[in-house]
Amino acid sequence: MHAGRNFTLKETLIWTKGNILKFTIISAIPVILYDTLGFTAIAVPWLPIALIGTAVAFLIGFKNNASYDRLWESRKIWGAIVNTSRSWGIMVKDYINSDFAGEKLPDDQLHKIHKRLIYRHIAWLTALRYQLRTPRNWESVVHNKANRKYMEKFPAPEINGSLQDELKIYLSDEECSSIANKQNAATQIIALQSDDLRELRRRDLTDDFRHMEMERLLVDFYTHQGKSERIKNYPFPRQYATINLFFVWLFILLVPFGMLPEFEKLGGNFIWLTIPFSVLVSWVFHTTEKIGEASENPFEGSANDIPITALSRTIEIDLREMLGEQDLPESIKTTNNILF
Repeated sequence: MHAGRNFTLKETLIWTKGNILKFTIISAIPVILYDTLGFTAIAVPWLPIALIGTAVAFLIGFKNNASYDRLWESRKIWGAIVNTSRSWGIMVKDYINSDFAGEKLPDDQLHKIHKRLIYRHIAWLTALRYQLRTPRNWESVVHNKANRKYMEKFPAPEINGSLQDELKIYLSDEECSSIANKQNAATQIIALQSDDLRELRRRDLTDDFRHMEMERLLVDFYTHQGKSERIKNYPFPRQYATINLFFVWLFILLVPFGMLPEFEKLGGNFIWLTIPFSVLVSWVFHTTEKIGEASENPFEGSANDIPITALSRTIEIDLREMLGEQDLPESIKTTNNILF
């Protein structure tokens, strides 16, 4: 997520510089053919091109709205994870005690239980964000050279990190081994939480109502995880993304041919203004389309994604403070104005 005031013009031009060069070449060729070599028959009336441009604008608008919906839904999901995680911390501290047991547990033993449940939840967050950062074939970081280079220069922490090394911080060796070969580590960690709650209920360290409330939160975590996985694993429909891109490039290729007769009417060498104005129109349409593409996959770790690493760290700090810990990790800072 870009955490600065806005993208600078320089950043935007760097992001689109490769396409600007393509637009310049595409625009220059018809002008040279028309004015220098005398192929005047290549001029096209502006009206049909304008109609195509109108249709392209509608398609781009539809795609961008749909892409933004995916992005905003992802942010709402992780906002819910933040709130539910804090609720989990409160319930762990207040619902797990020896009020119902025949024998009171010492405070240090209760603290170990609280720490185990809270640290295991942080492990779930860690496993989930690693799974969401795993590249998919349709994501822009895979097929877009500029995005890939940016990711190599400013990678999200999960790209070069090790899930197993991080899980060792929060889980016991036995628990790490039990989920090491599982396809969905996050799912199995929630299952471990449920097993632990069942054992605590058996020991009368909580009552039926509190046990059910905490199990309900685990179900909520599964719901949030499932919603995140749906967005991660189900791409923006390829038919819309593909046809939209075809139409954008069709319009870009036709723009200079339609501008030729318009600038010729001005006389003199004004026909060469076809090049910069065609580049400008092409740049606006194509960049608008790229904005939608950049919002399609909000978990890949690019500059426009949901900052799930920073949100996870915020949750970790909050929960560990509930445990009374003082040696806390630092909040995630921006890198090049980007918050991962």
